[in-house]
Amino acid sequence: MNTWSENAPSRPTGSHRAADERQLAAAALCAAVTLALGGLWVSYLLLNLGTPGEPNSTQSLRVLAYGLPAVAAGVLVHAHWPGRPFGWVMIAYGMAAVVPAVVAAPVWLENPSAPLRTACLVVDAVGNWVRITLWYSLPLWFPDGRLTRRWRWYTAGLALWVLPQVFVNTAQPQRYGAPNPLATGWVAHTSAFLDEHLSQAQEISHFALIALAGGVMLWRGLRTPSGRTRRILLLLLGTYLVWATARSLEHHFGDQWRWPTHWLVVGTSLLWSFSVAYVVVRTGSWRLSRSGRRILAGLLVVTLLTAVDIGLVALLVDGLTPSRTADALILVALAFLMGAALRPAVARAVDVIDRLYYGDRAHPYQVLRTLAERISHAGSSQDVPATLCATVVETLRLPAAALAVHTRAGTRTLARVGDPGEHPHHFEMLHHGAVVGRLSVGLRAGEQRLDGQDALILSSLASQAAPAVASLRLQEELRSSRERIVTAREEERRGLRRDIHDGLGPALAGLRLRTENATARLTADDPLREDLRAVSDGLGMAIKEVRRITDRLGPAPLGELGLDGALRQLVATFDGARPAVLASLEPSPLPPLPAAVEVAAYRIAAEALTNVVRHARATRAEVRVRVDRDALALVVEDDGTGTAGRTDGHGVGLRSMAERAAEIGGRCTVESPVLRGRGTRVRAVLPRSTATAEPPAATAPAETA
Repeated sequence: MNTWSENAPSRPTGSHRAADERQLAAAALCAAVTLALGGLWVSYLLLNLGTPGEPNSTQSLRVLAYGLPAVAAGVLVHAHWPGRPFGWVMIAYGMAAVVPAVVAAPVWLENPSAPLRTACLVVDAVGNWVRITLWYSLPLWFPDGRLTRRWRWYTAGLALWVLPQVFVNTAQPQRYGAPNPLATGWVAHTSAFLDEHLSQAQEISHFALIALAGGVMLWRGLRTPSGRTRRILLLLLGTYLVWATARSLEHHFGDQWRWPTHWLVVGTSLLWSFSVAYVVVRTGSWRLSRSGRRILAGLLVVTLLTAVDIGLVALLVDGLTPSRTADALILVALAFLMGAALRPAVARAVDVIDRLYYGDRAHPYQVLRTLAERISHAGSSQDVPATLCATVVETLRLPAAALAVHTRAGTRTLARVGDPGEHPHHFEMLHHGAVVGRLSVGLRAGEQRLDGQDALILSSLASQAAPAVASLRLQEELRSSRERIVTAREEERRGLRRDIHDGLGPALAGLRLRTENATARLTADDPLREDLRAVSDGLGMAIKEVRRITDRLGPAPLGELGLDGALRQLVATFDGARPAVLASLEPSPLPPLPAAVEVAAYRIAAEALTNVVRHARATRAEVRVRVDRDALALVVEDDGTGTAGRTDGHGVGLRSMAERAAEIGGRCTVESPVLRGRGTRVRAVLPRSTATAEPPAATAPAETA
């Protein structure tokens, strides 16, 4: 089963795009017609205030509050989910609510002849039939906006089941404040027969149909592996059930609490339409052609003109002008002004739609100008990567951006905002014909590939920032070389420490033991006894020297216990009545890590705990280590006095921690106070793999360690 737009086929060009645009145009036309009919209805009632029948038609205006939003949601479906039939479902539901009420307005006020009244009743019956059938089937269209073959047959059967209910309602004796011309003859007898035999069954089926539709949506939500799809389905299910509850309350208690139940139904139906619009906008595609944007802009202008027309009618009805001649002159003047303002209004509407869908990317030169201004205000060239990524995410509304530079040791990430995902889109950065780096961006939710206008802007941004990135390349080469040297040094030291500890050390200890055994077997006056004792003492000195050498090659606990055991031993060494030191390692045991990372993590933790004991006057301290796919995050936190007011706040110990992290491509920061003016937090983020010279990005797990 498809889940939203995750598995939906891309429809970028050719006949598919043309068909999608035609459907969007047709949907916008239906929305414009519905909106215009609603405006005419309101204007008609304003011009006939106080006329018999006007209050009854005015009470029906509430259908505009949920019919128009449903139509608008249908247009959004066609804009964001091109090709999905559910857009027509929402439009048909909204029009089925609005059109019969508009047609009934003159019937209430004019008391027309029987044929016209009959035609109005037929329109009302068709509208109710469509609206009720679609209402019961709304949850079945999710999650992908289409019905399977099985549910198409179910919807057809549902339409047949709803038909008798509509027939009975149409044949009521009184309609529109007058005798019903259809409530005679075979129509009346058939209506009475259906009402007698099917009313109870249809009452029960109301709840059964709601339960079935809600159960199908719930089953689909629980069955889908996507957490995002599950949350969205549950959101829609919740709003639909609230709406269904409101309609049931209106059906059973509408006579007692007419207006509360009416407005409860209006509010919950609005909630459903807004939920659909929210889901469609968040999960659908934001690619919209120029013609599609103009279609939506035209619909926006129609909405504005309808509002202006209603406002004008309201002013004229209030009698603010002295005569009909003045009314006519005002109408002519306003018509002239509206015609003159039409073209600017369309241009402004297009700009609004562009801003809504594309943000600043609707004006590419403005994006480039924004980047140039931010780079000019940057403190140094080191700030350019972060500035570029932030500009891309903010102005183009992309979920993530990352900038990397190519070095001899591999690709190094200089800045990253968000997570570009598994399949980012890359833009090479060229300087004097050579590729110096790349800009990578993630796709928006619902997009299968990057929009052409976005690609053009991002290519320009990459070209504009390439010289600054090229100047950073040499610095990254130097940093990469230093990290490789440190990594190679620590790996060699670990190898030497292991060889000496596991090879030379035991060999010397064995020789000393054999020498002491041989000495013990000699008599007290044997001349060799003193010589062997001297050899044993020399071997003992050699063993001490070996231990001293291994200690200089690296922390002894690392060689014996590994980082996991060494950290626990370190915490146990510092733990006391004051301060109490706790350790938290995730995962436990820690996975194998490069020697440089283990040494840096151990040394930083030891130095931080030493500072806690010497200076912090803390009652509690905690060491937290978290290792994920990319980095090791170390946090040492205490509740002591903090570094404020201390003269050694930037002393040798704090500088050494920062240098140990920086020499392998990591970073170490000290924060104080942490909470309520007290405490210090030392946070270090070290790359898990220094072999690729890939430094931890801004989203490394330091914040959650």
